[in-house]
Amino acid sequence: MQSSHQEQNAHATIPKTGIWKWIDHRTGIDGVLRTALYEPIPGGARFAYIFGSGLLFIFISQVITGVFLALYYVPSADHAHTTVAYITKAVTAGSFLRSLHAYGASAMVVVLLMHLSQTYIYGAYKGRRELLWLSGCALFALILGMAFTGYLLPWDQRAYFATAVGTNAASEVPLIGETIKRMMRGGTEMGTLTISRFFVAHVFLIPACIFSLLASHVFLFRKAGAAGPTDEDPYEPQQKVELFYPRQVLMDLSLTALLIVALGLLCFFVPVKLGPPANPADAQYVPRPEWYYLPIFQWLKYWHGSLSVLGIMVIPGVLVAAVIALPFLDRGAERRPWKRPIAMTSYGFVMLMLVGLALRSQYLDKHDVGVAQQLAKQKTEEDAYMSKPFEPELSSASLAAVNTKLADPVAAQGKTIFEDHSCNACHGDGGVGTAAAPALIGESAKRSTVQLQELFAHPTAKMTAGGMPAIDLPPDDLKALIAYVESLQ
Repeated sequence: MQSSHQEQNAHATIPKTGIWKWIDHRTGIDGVLRTALYEPIPGGARFAYIFGSGLLFIFISQVITGVFLALYYVPSADHAHTTVAYITKAVTAGSFLRSLHAYGASAMVVVLLMHLSQTYIYGAYKGRRELLWLSGCALFALILGMAFTGYLLPWDQRAYFATAVGTNAASEVPLIGETIKRMMRGGTEMGTLTISRFFVAHVFLIPACIFSLLASHVFLFRKAGAAGPTDEDPYEPQQKVELFYPRQVLMDLSLTALLIVALGLLCFFVPVKLGPPANPADAQYVPRPEWYYLPIFQWLKYWHGSLSVLGIMVIPGVLVAAVIALPFLDRGAERRPWKRPIAMTSYGFVMLMLVGLALRSQYLDKHDVGVAQQLAKQKTEEDAYMSKPFEPELSSASLAAVNTKLADPVAAQGKTIFEDHSCNACHGDGGVGTAAAPALIGESAKRSTVQLQELFAHPTAKMTAGGMPAIDLPPDDLKALIAYVESLQ
């Protein structure tokens, strides 16, 4: 009786009236919805099957937030950080939007790992699902590629040095490593060409591949059908089916609702921070990747010299090949986890290794005094940068106006002293600021002449740590230098 009722539902149509009837006659959307909603699920709906829909939701969210972020972003070493700072500090809800995109990347990796784990544990790769598994593995690699290419785009200290480590790791590949590194960077050093290439990959190339593979993945899933519970036959399902709608739809929507609430609260209360602009000359910075790359980061530390080929190419290559070829290696019909001890032991070992490497990396950071102090300093610098208001870049016209000959001869003399003592090497021409030192424009509104004189003679501890020396000049030269700084409006 239940099966007959489900068959009737499967062939039922949504009532066609008014505008819906007009749209359906021109698009056939009614048939598409019936095909999507009335997918038979052997053994019935289960919460174990919700991760695929969760991934689709996060991917759509990433596309939407990415489009809005791209409206403001300029992919160049000169403007990338400034545009991200503008999004974070000046655009209405910009910090929330950027946080949603950043946390969405982590959420996608988490849900993807859960989806792959569920597929592996349930043996859902068995049967005629080889191509489905292969497309899923390719999607996994593309999503990691999206996370890697997007990490550089803010062009702050964290992004720059973490990506430098990642591209340097590529150079360890025998024979072609250096070529790969140069292709990724657009040269030997990281700069505008690097950002441009990462931006094109992140916004155009990889998403296009994901869209294509996602369509193929859904098609292959519909072709093979749902695998069902672990005691179901992977080739000829025998258990009573339940349609995808309504129970499985409601279960999938429950994960979507949970993701919306969790990501919303996280973005509101713990927004993603933006650090100071990238300064390639900072030899003290300690780079650390995102959490999902920590196991790889720690793994690379153990392989040097002649062993690097074994640790970077051979072992990971064998592991990746085994994962990709899994449906061809495990051809048995048995899907119950407790009846597959080798498969489950291998899965547990790999997961423990990944978690253990990540925890080991964090443990070493906390117990190495020098590294811990530097990481704490970097966090303080991030917090200090986030607390500052947005400072727009000066246009070329404004910079030209700053650098024109000053009407006040004393200030003009101070400009000469400023340049002769190489103050512009850190503070920039016209005092516009650089990654090494802040802008001097508008200092007269913050400090009096006496305060500036005292500050020049006795820099703060933070200024000294940044390389600012005490200024010891004759009184007339010091007066001229202060006059020049006060003229920078």
